[in-house]
Amino acid sequence: MITDLPGLPALPARRWLLASLPDLDPADDWDAAIVSGGLSNITYRLRIGPRSYILRRPPLGHVLPRAHDMVREFRILAALWPTVVPVPEPLALCTDPDVIGAPFYVMPEVAGRVLRSAADTGDLDPQTCGQIAEALIRTLADLHAVDADAVGLGDYGRRGGYSARQIRTWTEQWNRSRTRELPDMDALLSALRANIPSRDETAVVHGDFRLDNTIVDVTGQGRIAAVLDWELSTLGDPLADLGLLLTYWHDRDDDERAQIAVAAGITTRKGFPTADQLAHRYASITGRPLDELPFYSALGAMKLAVILEGVHGRHLTGTTVSDGYDNVGSAVPILVARGLRTLHARRH
Repeated sequence: MITDLPGLPALPARRWLLASLPDLDPADDWDAAIVSGGLSNITYRLRIGPRSYILRRPPLGHVLPRAHDMVREFRILAALWPTVVPVPEPLALCTDPDVIGAPFYVMPEVAGRVLRSAADTGDLDPQTCGQIAEALIRTLADLHAVDADAVGLGDYGRRGGYSARQIRTWTEQWNRSRTRELPDMDALLSALRANIPSRDETAVVHGDFRLDNTIVDVTGQGRIAAVLDWELSTLGDPLADLGLLLTYWHDRDDDERAQIAVAAGITTRKGFPTADQLAHRYASITGRPLDELPFYSALGAMKLAVILEGVHGRHLTGTTVSDGYDNVGSAVPILVARGLRTLHARRH
């Protein structure tokens, strides 16, 4: 029998799962554990008899408006499940917050590895690292090639004006999440507003696409077995996904990037391409020009800084449910400075 975990009361969760998943046997042994719960939604692993499931719910404590929407996350998984974009199969959605205190959904656990730290890639040979990077960028290109109307996502977001809306949205979230005064963030937000590209392409975007938001089959030529964490997905500019991916990417000689604890060191192993090489590979697959990429990289740095400020705030109030977030706040000013430098280099 599972015991209560933060955000997951055992008995109501068990009753709902037995009613919603017909393959479950009430006599099966249960076990539950928190997989992650700091940067985004809380993820739990449920082992029920011979099967293993993943349950996702919003974080505890203060949640930003329109963030952590379980219904939207479930919807995009259902839409993409029949496509070439690898996602976990969505099994059941609970919209009743009275069950465990918030909406949640359940999916089967996908076999493979999540590469969250330098230690996770430490045993990979250069060939495998290169294969993983190639699979990752091809997966992003495949996502951006999805016909939103054909898969039922034509109304998943507004078309056009994506960058301006993103800046407005993340400015509001910064004002709600900030734990301190940071004049450079005000300068970065102002510079982004002044440098919005004239291009206005629309595609299905993940919103937080990065290596550690995927499950990798390291035994199968670095295949991406599933893309996870779709809570920020919408219709938007595909280069925004690329810019954020490059924000997370850690080149081997980038000592400043090492100070940003999130995803630090994951892609410094020999065989991983540089961020610049990865961007040009995306361009070669999709045919999209990269002349405006500095703007999207700066936008990505700003978004990650706001996300980390929110995590820092939850850490200060004791509402994160995983360890390792003591120093996450120090990454915020570093990211803001990188964003400003990137925009400055674009203008000159």
